[in-house]
Amino acid sequence: MIEVSRHQDNLGRLVQGCNHNTMPQIIEHIDAIARCKQRDVLYLTFFEDGDGRPVELDWQENETRQMVIAWLTANGHAWTPCGEIANERRIQGYRGSIYIDTPFDQADPAYQALIGFLEHPDGSLRLPQMRFWALSLRLAMKNAHHDDPGFWERWAEDF
Repeated sequence: MIEVSRHQDNLGRLVQGCNHNTMPQIIEHIDAIARCKQRDVLYLTFFEDGDGRPVELDWQENETRQMVIAWLTANGHAWTPCGEIANERRIQGYRGSIYIDTPFDQADPAYQALIGFLEHPDGSLRLPQMRFWALSLRLAMKNAHHDDPGFWERWAEDF
């Protein structure tokens, strides 16, 4: 797992693109989820591998992502699409990232099962084409002003 403090800021709301099978939907950024939950949160990204090298697959075709989602669902771990950390300096489309609604608690059996699936005992990832992140509430709170009513509307006017 990688501490997200090494990750670049990135906030706002994202709209998932349409295709013939889905309707557009609002996707929350991971830092907004952390503030809503009032706790540290876990998420996965699928646009870089564990060493930070870009994954050349579209997220919808990433077999690791499909395998992880199947495991999460089969093992009772709730998950939802999410954006990365919001960033007021750029607009980023949805890239396949998912929030895992399992508390970051090493004593929790659900967390232990999740870690056992995603990581080797040395902390390296078992699966390619993904990164596993923990975002602290402390870091997520740096973007708390994004939760102010009308923030994103005002931001869009000035972008």
